[in-house]
Amino acid sequence: MSFNILLYISLSIFVLGSIYKFSTWFSRRIGISARDITTSQRIISFIKGILGVIFSYRLLILIKVFIVDVIFQYRILKEDFLRWLTHMLIYGGFMLLLLMHALEKIITVSLFSEYYSTINPFFFLRDFFGLMVIIGICLAVYRRFILKVPRLKTNAMDRYAIVILAVIMLSGIFLEGAKIISYSEFQNMVEDFSDSGEEEEIRALESLWVKEFGLVSPNVQGPFEEEVIEQGRELHEVSCLACHSSPKWAFTGYAAGKLMKPAAMTLANAGGVNFFWYIHILACFVGLAYLPFSKMFHIIASPISLMASAVMDSDKSHPANIATRQVMELDACTHCGTCSLYCSAMMAYEAFGNDFILPSEKMNALKRMARGKDLSQKELKAIEDGVFLCTNCDRCTVVCPSGINLRELWISVREDLVQRGVPEPLMLSPFSFVRGLNRERIPKPDYLKPLEEARKSLAGEFDTLIDPANPISFNGGGKEKQLQAGGDKTFSYCFGCQNCTSVCPVVGAYENPQDALGLLPHQIMCCLGLGLVDMAAGSGMIWNCLTCYQCQEHCPQNVVVTDILYQLKNSAFQKSKH
Repeated sequence: MSFNILLYISLSIFVLGSIYKFSTWFSRRIGISARDITTSQRIISFIKGILGVIFSYRLLILIKVFIVDVIFQYRILKEDFLRWLTHMLIYGGFMLLLLMHALEKIITVSLFSEYYSTINPFFFLRDFFGLMVIIGICLAVYRRFILKVPRLKTNAMDRYAIVILAVIMLSGIFLEGAKIISYSEFQNMVEDFSDSGEEEEIRALESLWVKEFGLVSPNVQGPFEEEVIEQGRELHEVSCLACHSSPKWAFTGYAAGKLMKPAAMTLANAGGVNFFWYIHILACFVGLAYLPFSKMFHIIASPISLMASAVMDSDKSHPANIATRQVMELDACTHCGTCSLYCSAMMAYEAFGNDFILPSEKMNALKRMARGKDLSQKELKAIEDGVFLCTNCDRCTVVCPSGINLRELWISVREDLVQRGVPEPLMLSPFSFVRGLNRERIPKPDYLKPLEEARKSLAGEFDTLIDPANPISFNGGGKEKQLQAGGDKTFSYCFGCQNCTSVCPVVGAYENPQDALGLLPHQIMCCLGLGLVDMAAGSGMIWNCLTCYQCQEHCPQNVVVTDILYQLKNSAFQKSKH
């Protein structure tokens, strides 16, 4: 009865927790784009979207993604074989154990009419799947704590997941080992299955199990006569073989039994089998109840994220579905650190030591923000710095094994931070450039607000700022001119890698180049992306430029940096004449 009560409690917590978690996908909001979309609108759009996928060619895409990326985890394999092996061992082994062993009464018994957990192949497979998980846990510990993958952070949630899995698997192995050596378990088996009531035959069977099956008996000890063993084997084949394969096939449990053999009688007297059984069951129940509230929920959210990202398009999908997907993606994050490993802002992280520069750490902070947790001013400032230093290179999205569209997520979240935060850092950050290019996605008042605030704060330093509402234009001689360089606005290709600034000999000539030049080449490109042409033209950099074309030749995006600086100089000169 106590077992059933615990099972019902843990299942109830799991179900209610999962329902709550699913409900948050439709109620929580990220960024300002989702603030006017109601929960009911998101639910309706979700249902329509699901039906639209099912009754279209995109269903084939879902099936493909499920097989390739969910089952075989091809995305992880492309990036790191060791991590793929770790994940496949833990995920594959655990799911197979769940289906074959934990849900045996529902699944295995239905599929195999003569199923017994103590006969092969089930006896062997249970231990094999368990060993898979144990090896996977060992590899996970090796990667995190010994190999120490660069920029892979381990938090409390990561440790909880490893510990719970380890306790479940180890307690199961030792429970099996305790049963193998337990004399009381042997007696129960004899009472349930043996057709013989002869004491001599029972002793012969007991002798066989002591010699060959690892049983520890207070009654019989070797060496044994061959006739006794043969008699015991005959009885075993008649009464036990149909439902008991040799315990040696359960190789992990058999090895654990060997380790516990010296203390077998002590364990038997102390109820060792019951002890390990309760530890194993409680660990399983705790893990099940805790799953919806931990990072382990990604075993449900990540497959959904992978399939959703495969069939959704940012430009075509309904905004309500985009809002729902972005909240769901927070739960899909496994905190694996792959995005941080490829982050192009890693040098800023190395220089400043701000963990929130790394994408995976920003995800943890965003989860707290989405739950309505108040962040301290120090934490908020650190997150803002991490946001503004992001180069928007999209590498994190490309490599994410959970299919999270991180770049879109940053844009949505950062706009929310911009509205509540200090505007000055926004002006010359890489994000400000992307924000300018995506201004049609942002309501005009929200787009202009931080720019106006920054404009006011910088007015004393730059008095030639143009109106942000009229981007990329000059007013010279009463006639508007569009900034053009080489006939092409190639500054829009810049993603802020700072190559141009790094190779510039003018920048290298100053100990504090920004103090001397005002704006550096990559910052000028950002200004142009925002439409702050007058601000760019007010920089000393354009007058100090040597036109050596080093910046232009080294630009990976083929931005004609030197030509743009030259055009700015001519435009500023023309304006000064009026």
